[in-house]
Amino acid sequence: MSDHIRTLVVDDSPTMRRIIRASLETDPRIHVVGEAPDAPSARDLLTSEAVDVVTLDVEMPGMDGIEFLDRIMRYHPLPVIMVSTHTQKGARATVEALARGAFGCVGKPTLDTRHKPFDGLIPLIHAAADANLQKRKAPPTQHSCPVPGFKPNGKVVVIGASIGGVEALSQILAAFPENCPPTLITQHMPKGYTESFAERLDRKCAPRVQEAADGMAIKAGHVYLAPGGDRHLEVKLAPTLHCTLVRGPKVSGHSPSIDRLFSSGAALGPRGMGVILTGMGRDGAQGLLQMRQAGAHTVSQSADTCVVPGIVKAATHLGAVLNDIALHAMADHILTTCNAGAQT
Repeated sequence: MSDHIRTLVVDDSPTMRRIIRASLETDPRIHVVGEAPDAPSARDLLTSEAVDVVTLDVEMPGMDGIEFLDRIMRYHPLPVIMVSTHTQKGARATVEALARGAFGCVGKPTLDTRHKPFDGLIPLIHAAADANLQKRKAPPTQHSCPVPGFKPNGKVVVIGASIGGVEALSQILAAFPENCPPTLITQHMPKGYTESFAERLDRKCAPRVQEAADGMAIKAGHVYLAPGGDRHLEVKLAPTLHCTLVRGPKVSGHSPSIDRLFSSGAALGPRGMGVILTGMGRDGAQGLLQMRQAGAHTVSQSADTCVVPGIVKAATHLGAVLNDIALHAMADHILTTCNAGAQT
């Protein structure tokens, strides 16, 4: 790759292409090599220009963003950042794109974001340029429980993930049995997208997967996903084990924050299991350390199977990780740890 991150902008709206270009060109390290209004034009540019990262509109006339993403990943494997509206249709399409290998996503400007359009796109571009797409070529998703006769032993699993997490979580949860250990997840994702992600997981996985609600009981056979927005998902032990959603400022740069989930999970002590997956930044590292210090079993996805290993490296550096586990073996490790009678 050259000193510049060569970026292709694909969007059917001329106005949106100008806004994205203007946002990216505030960073001298990013060079927009071209703009395309549709898939055929983008395909021509991909064959004639050296491109490092693509920003891709989810909804385009003719070949839509999902279909074109599949073509890119098959013929021109590149990091692709999906750009979508904040509508339900846009959210569903974006989640599908992330599950199919898109690197990340950003929402199109709304009335709330018009003064800072595409906030966060530049660091995403940089992370995408450094990503190794080979790490996405994991073994096929396992659809049967790797621990026959699984019986939950009372442990509660808390998981944190960022970039690459949609694929990783989809692979892990697809191997969970219907009576899986109670599992809470904070996945960095914009507001409005987590509901679609939970619905997608619920359709494809044996356990019940849903967005967490304040006061919701935490039970085996259920997976609770932190809603995107301005509330943090936490575990509460009293009067009974339940989810709580807490309003507050961003923690470690994020809301909901993985650190907040893990910090609350430390109250579980040895009854807790903390899992940190692929992602950029440090959110989750300090909270995972608190869980380990409280006696929880703490693991990370191995750096060599992460799309972006930033969080797992930060957690490992702090001494928060007991074991690092390859993605394809993560479900097996979680279920073995949480199986009645298993040695941990």
